[in-house]
Amino acid sequence: MAYDVERIRSLYPALRSDRVWLDGAAGTQSPTSVIEAIADVYRSGTSNAGGGFASSRAADAITRDAREAVADLVGASDPTGVVLGPNMTTLTYRFAQALADTWHAGDNIVVSRLDHDANVRPWLQWADRARVDVRWAEVDTQTGELPVEQYTDLLDARTRLVAVTAASNVLGTRPDVRAITDAAHSVGALAYVDGVHATAHGVVDVVELGSDFYATSAYKWDGPHVGCVIAKPELLESLRPMKLAASSDAIPDRFEWGTPSYANFAGVTAAVNHLAKLDDSASGDRRARLVTSLTAAHEHESRLLNRILDAFDSDARVTVYGRPKARTATVYFTVAGQSPNQTADRLDQHGINAWSGHNYAWEVTQAMGIRDKGSAVRASLAHYSNGADVDRLLAALKP
Repeated sequence: MAYDVERIRSLYPALRSDRVWLDGAAGTQSPTSVIEAIADVYRSGTSNAGGGFASSRAADAITRDAREAVADLVGASDPTGVVLGPNMTTLTYRFAQALADTWHAGDNIVVSRLDHDANVRPWLQWADRARVDVRWAEVDTQTGELPVEQYTDLLDARTRLVAVTAASNVLGTRPDVRAITDAAHSVGALAYVDGVHATAHGVVDVVELGSDFYATSAYKWDGPHVGCVIAKPELLESLRPMKLAASSDAIPDRFEWGTPSYANFAGVTAAVNHLAKLDDSASGDRRARLVTSLTAAHEHESRLLNRILDAFDSDARVTVYGRPKARTATVYFTVAGQSPNQTADRLDQHGINAWSGHNYAWEVTQAMGIRDKGSAVRASLAHYSNGADVDRLLAALKP
């Protein structure tokens, strides 16, 4: 088999334990190649970037390599449009500030109930400061879909931004992002797409998505805690974020505050290189190998997901939230007679890592009427999950 999940699993030290890791939506495990890439930077010595000596030039090269790797991962044409930071939430707040400086009273922005709060709250808070109206795209609480048709009524000539997720971190829903970004662009608005959950579960092409900004986090796809926002350099040039007077005003440096972890940047590159080798048959340049490997990984995850959904459908005690047509391998569920925390505790007793609660899907859990009841339990598969993981989950949930 070109996609050999047992070979892939052998590359992750954490998977040698007897735990079942169904918590990928909260952060994946790292393969040895990523761990060693980070450690090697510390072993060889670190310096800040921008100097004329060898270790400083090495920091410059590490940063450049990370930008190029992320650009390949998401299909961006220009690595200088890749902004790196500590996490997606921090970077989104930075962009919210920079974009809000271009808004005026009477303008409006559109956010969605489907999104993780990191792609909602920064926009709400800066909209309030800028005295800009906020409009909401609502979720179909039965299916978990984000209907595209509503955007026709939500958008107008004063819309400045549309923020939308590429995949729900709890329901797994993959909305029609291209239709939404096209609608945004038709009225002259920008589209900020949260790809944190989506990037780990299939091929991403920011050109096809039509995103003006695409946000992702390396720790969701086997890397360290580094956030990334990808945009066209000319768009970044038009924004003036807060920054120190002495710091670089170049693109993308002006969005990157303080001294970063160059070791973690090396881990980003290693993670992308690892993803490009998930499928043994992958060939060509790194982008081509990523497309082959992540397509195979998505198909593998989908097979495992269908096993879980079929089993849950045959168990009257289990309620699954959201039945979207397009989805990631993520299941949000409750078991009758148990609180979500009790179910998660039971899974833990069987050696299974799975989260309960709202998982920062603050708006959709409220819309579904479950946030104040402990929300639900999330089982999130990753490209290294296998059939035995599914067997353990289903066995642990038996009455």
